[in-house]
Amino acid sequence: MRKLMFLPVLLLALCFGCEDRDDNLNAVNLRIKNLSDVTFTRVQVGADDKIHTNIAAGDFSDYLEYEEETYKYAYINILAEGNTYTLQPIDFVGETPLPIGFYTYELSFREDNSVVLTFVAD
Repeated sequence: MRKLMFLPVLLLALCFGCEDRDDNLNAVNLRIKNLSDVTFTRVQVGADDKIHTNIAAGDFSDYLEYEEETYKYAYINILAEGNTYTLQPIDFVGETPLPIGFYTYELSFREDNSVVLTFVAD
């Protein structure tokens, strides 16, 4: 009988004891994936204080919290191998701010060295 009681208690503990990684978020969490062949020494997304650093080719940065409104695209400034690459949006008219959650900006370059941003909801 004790074994029969253990199973429902275990199932309840598993159901209510786990939490999603996004259950306790207060802001948009954004990371960078480097799809280029060079290391990104520094990637600024939007505001001056949002800096992702040392992202190897094919690798991800850590997530940073973005408390201000964040969109599917943004101002991006990349420093890589001593060169600076910039993606400058004109405006956000018609865009909806992202809801709280986890997102990735996948960054690469075209042949003309312009920045390509691909938005991914994690």
